[in-house]
Amino acid sequence: MLTDPPLIVTLAINEADFLVLDGLRRRNFPPLRNLVPAHVTLFHRLPGSAEAAIRAELAAACQDRQPFLLTGGQPRLLGRGVALAYGSPELQELRGRLAARFLPLLTAQDRQPYRPHVTIQNKVAPDLARALALELAASPPQPTITATGLLLWRYLEGPWQPAAACPFAGAAGTVRFPAGPPRPTSGPGNREPG
Repeated sequence: MLTDPPLIVTLAINEADFLVLDGLRRRNFPPLRNLVPAHVTLFHRLPGSAEAAIRAELAAACQDRQPFLLTGGQPRLLGRGVALAYGSPELQELRGRLAARFLPLLTAQDRQPYRPHVTIQNKVAPDLARALALELAASPPQPTITATGLLLWRYLEGPWQPAAACPFAGAAGTVRFPAGPPRPTSGPGNREPG
């Protein structure tokens, strides 16, 4: 029996900021496992059967909101990878409001306290991850990034398929789905939203 693919919600990021983060991800993520572009996830797995209602909630949440900055960019060791931690009061408020609306749909992972980040490395040996975290900690912090809207994706057991782009007010026309990394031709795929 066919079911609707699960949905992922990410933050749309200003194109220049996205290119910096995606460049870091492409340089540090194993190429055969890097199936999606750099992203800040708000929700990891919402039911595809509720796509129309989720689209409507995302659009409503964006209609009166202006683009906002996320600060931080500090490295966080993930064990077998590294993320850059970002945050802002606006993002916490937006995510909290949406979580309250989506509460019956949330998985255990999405009910956890929200810790926004961009994963730039995953699925590597722990010593490689530690080395990158130390290198990034000794470097100047990553710049602030600008959030411009929300993106809804369908999770296809590895790659993601664009479903809906919802720009914040004042960002209309500037919110597009980023191109993902080149598709690997062989080897194991990334089997979880990353």
